[in-house]
Amino acid sequence: MIVEIKCDIAGVIIKRSKRYEDKRGWLAELFREDELPEGFRPAMGYISMTRPGQVRGPHEHRYQTDHFTFLGGAFFLVYMWDNRPDSPGFGRHCRIDIGVDELITLIIPPGVVHAYKNIGSTEGLIFNTPDRLYAGRNKAEKPDEIRYEDCDDTNFIIDD
Repeated sequence: MIVEIKCDIAGVIIKRSKRYEDKRGWLAELFREDELPEGFRPAMGYISMTRPGQVRGPHEHRYQTDHFTFLGGAFFLVYMWDNRPDSPGFGRHCRIDIGVDELITLIIPPGVVHAYKNIGSTEGLIFNTPDRLYAGRNKAEKPDEIRYEDCDDTNFIIDD
């Protein structure tokens, strides 16, 4: 059963990808230039593995847009909070459940705090193609991250 995924935070894009299967296995398009938001151009790509029970985030970027694709293999909870004072949705938050067999892409603009947790029993893979280089060209700059993981006084709570 496919459940519609909704999030009422301006600029957040959620896309369900399709797997094209045949006897060899499957293929999925992770992004296409003609489906990206105007002006968004990936600058790098990386894959991360998150172990069961582990959380990445919450954090936000001042300038970077993330382009995450959850590749399957684990159940994830994704949390997002609109932390942009000039946004009509300032203060809104949403939580998205991603199933073990779903291929879900999230485009998360700057100023939207985000986190995800592997709530499954197996390792999960995420592919990200952000529009900024981590730590700038030649890794010579301070990373564009505002981290809330260790803050005691925060509204960005992972409440699974």
